[in-house]
Amino acid sequence: MRHHAFGRTPFIVTDVGFGAWQIGGAWGDVSEADGRAALNAALDAGMTFIDTADVYGDGRSEKIIADVLKARGGARPMVATKAGRRLNPHVADGYNKTNLEGFIDRSLKNLGVESLDLVQLHCPPTEVLYRPEVFAGLDELQKAGKIKGYGVSVEKVEEALKAIEYPGVVSIQIIYNIFRQRPDHLFFKEARRKNVAVIARVPLASGLLSGKITRDTQFASDDHRNFNRHGEAFDVGETFAGVPFEVGLQAVEEVRKLVPAGASMAAFALRWILMNDAVTVVIPGARNAEQAKANAAAADLAPLSADIMAATREIYERLIAPHVHHRW
Repeated sequence: MRHHAFGRTPFIVTDVGFGAWQIGGAWGDVSEADGRAALNAALDAGMTFIDTADVYGDGRSEKIIADVLKARGGARPMVATKAGRRLNPHVADGYNKTNLEGFIDRSLKNLGVESLDLVQLHCPPTEVLYRPEVFAGLDELQKAGKIKGYGVSVEKVEEALKAIEYPGVVSIQIIYNIFRQRPDHLFFKEARRKNVAVIARVPLASGLLSGKITRDTQFASDDHRNFNRHGEAFDVGETFAGVPFEVGLQAVEEVRKLVPAGASMAAFALRWILMNDAVTVVIPGARNAEQAKANAAAADLAPLSADIMAATREIYERLIAPHVHHRW
């Protein structure tokens, strides 16, 4: 895996990181033992970036990370968490310094640290991005030493562009994959210009781009791929990247034809993301050690050819874009 700077921060990260949503919850039954094994396998493979959130398993993900890192000792990876989704109701007025400081204090305790490497506003209502006082509050929390830096996790390209107008925003987390290509049309250019780190999430479109999901696949009742297919719980773009399930399966069969011999579709999909130099780190999740090792290996695939990249664009524009391009 390649190592490079995380935007304007002093952190150096690998281009493949560990997404810790699955070891927290909302992906069916992932035991704590499997979660620990997955994270250890990722770290053994050399990953130096972990992404989590305070709502992943109501703190379970953060606590597993803290325990694993304490047990391992040695140099720590960069750990990014998120704040805001504990608000109920989840409204713009809740994004004030008092609430955010409370969430940050809770994450500090869960992660067992005195300062968070990175806190990200967790897909806040768009209106939050038009409130400078929110970011002034984060500046104050950074000066106080509770956070080393802050960023924003967004749903839409327009939100990303607005967020990076604030000079203190060092990173943007956004959905980017073969089925969600719009970030590369304008946002990535601006992120490069401002040296903003880009965290690419939902890289496998909730497993669709693993090539292992079929029409007959059954998802557990507590798996968001069952309960959020139409946006019942949160933004539908987080589930299957917002692509209608049947359309996604059709597109997967066309993508499958492009996968090099000997490579898995999941590795191919991750390598596709890493072809874009605006992406700082991609954060696939893992339910177990085997998946974590496979994710790490994706960085070792040879660069994809211009013809392959053009073919993926054609599939996207023909099948996927009509459903997602102008929504996010």
